[in-house]
Amino acid sequence: MKATAIAHSNIALVKYWGKRNGALNLPAVGSISITLDALSTTTNVEFVPGLNKDQLFLNDIQVEGKEQIRVQNFMNLVRRESGIKNYTVIKSGNNFPTAAGLASSASAFAALALAGTTAAGLKVTKKDLTILARIGSGSAARSIFGGFVEMHKGIYKNGSDAFAEPLADENYWDLRVLIAVTSESKKKIGSTDGMTQSKKTSPYYRNWIAASPKDLSGMRAAIKQKNFTKLGEISEFSCLKMHALALATTPALIYWNGTTVDGMHLIRELRGKGSEVYFTIDAGPQLKAICQAKDEHKIKRELEALPGVVRVISTKIGGPARIIGESV
Repeated sequence: MKATAIAHSNIALVKYWGKRNGALNLPAVGSISITLDALSTTTNVEFVPGLNKDQLFLNDIQVEGKEQIRVQNFMNLVRRESGIKNYTVIKSGNNFPTAAGLASSASAFAALALAGTTAAGLKVTKKDLTILARIGSGSAARSIFGGFVEMHKGIYKNGSDAFAEPLADENYWDLRVLIAVTSESKKKIGSTDGMTQSKKTSPYYRNWIAASPKDLSGMRAAIKQKNFTKLGEISEFSCLKMHALALATTPALIYWNGTTVDGMHLIRELRGKGSEVYFTIDAGPQLKAICQAKDEHKIKRELEALPGVVRVISTKIGGPARIIGESV
């Protein structure tokens, strides 16, 4: 009773920030993302008789405390549905920095949801798999699919209509995302805690929620029309609104560092000189530049030359989470 799955991280073009129900991880707003081919998590789940708790290994190091409890609570949902009583040994590995603003929890819980249900012998629909992944991490639902993905916030209290669905697959539009890594350190304030504080204290929170439907509608249209300019403009606008909300939280959530800000200015300068590129940033200091395939190498060189950039990861749009074998 074991299975191995791989899932890719994703970057939200229309951002998600805030929960309407923390226990079920129900988002306060919908979101639209693209899946990233170069960033992935591989997770092996094996049900083992005789254990007194789930054992979690991340990049070959055993993890205890808060993260182990979070994963065990998640696996309790799988055990409840399957009727299996045994605990598990979970071995998970990322090929990119963890908890540094690169959506490692998205790929991690998408891979765990798929590997866990497969190892347990559960037959679940993709929709139900996104709902399960969402309970682990709000953005993980989007990593079940490849390409362009929309996460619906839903309205039901039980979360049955808060699920992700694909808008277009990974072969639909040949875009690139260039990730300028400005720090590989773990961020001090996690997204969940940050969202809670924003909801409680930010004066912009209500307006953030009210503005979401227009951004979602505009992004759907941009994807359908393959309108890169519109996609980029909405992405930057959504990003800056989310960070304005975070900055207006008490105490202020400042996820950027100096290089992040310099990168935003660089992207605007390049665009002014004729290279169509747009930025987006999640809850962390890493800058993501979205461009068309023809501009990839030029933009990458410019980002690599920016003081403070540790490295630049170039990625195509990635595919869906999938089972890859019985063991890591």
